[in-house]
Amino acid sequence: MRETTGAKYFRIVVITFLTIFTAVPVYVMITSALKPLSDVQGPFSWWPSSLTFAPFIDMWKTVRLADYFVNSLIVSGAATILSLVIAIFAAYAISRYRFRGRTIFSTTVLSTQMFPGVLFLLPLFLIFVNINSTLGVQLVGTRLGLVITYLTFSLPFAIWMLSGYFDGIPQELDEAAKVDGCGPMGALLRVVLPAARPGLIAVAIYAFMTAWGEVLFASVMTTDANRTLAVGLQLYSTQTNVYWNQIMAASLVVSIPVVVGFLLLQRSFVAGLTAGAIK
Repeated sequence: MRETTGAKYFRIVVITFLTIFTAVPVYVMITSALKPLSDVQGPFSWWPSSLTFAPFIDMWKTVRLADYFVNSLIVSGAATILSLVIAIFAAYAISRYRFRGRTIFSTTVLSTQMFPGVLFLLPLFLIFVNINSTLGVQLVGTRLGLVITYLTFSLPFAIWMLSGYFDGIPQELDEAAKVDGCGPMGALLRVVLPAARPGLIAVAIYAFMTAWGEVLFASVMTTDANRTLAVGLQLYSTQTNVYWNQIMAASLVVSIPVVVGFLLLQRSFVAGLTAGAIK
């Protein structure tokens, strides 16, 4: 079916508008990061009067950005790995085995995505406080507590998507692996997971991005010692000044891991989302 001339021009206009809508904020962020603070605080200009890379140097001194960067990497990486491991076994059980409560479990897991995350803030905080008072395990103000918190966000989606992806992998592959001497665990590790690689990458990227940019729970569940980047960026605003150029520079730097990872794994991410959603 050939594209009509009107549809072609409409597509061009829409793509051009979306490109400008996306590129302009990024351009303003980059130029603001290259301006002196006086230029950023003065009247807006599309091009800096003088270029400077000082904000990219000063941002590490104004705020303990390196420490927050490490905290975010540890928390996001741990949440991603745990989400992936737990979701693999849960989704494999849902996909390959028939057990009592299977449908209820799947529906319950998916239904948690319907509620806004802010509803879970107070319950989680109270649960962590009670765990500390009962068992003596400190979760509020620790990286472990933040990792557990992020698991509640990423696990339901990960289980739902991987179970759909595993459903699309023929069970004959599992049976062939068992004939060759593999048990259920061997079939999962040697046959199913390699075939589900795009789905695994999609889940990993989703879990990492969810933890990397989260602000609300990180601002409540952390202290100055284990603060993450999303919260640490607020410290560029002081009682006497707001370092807008350093905020823009820091925002660009902290976006690099997510942007680079997404660009490298974009094809597998899109394939995993598509397959997991329709199977």
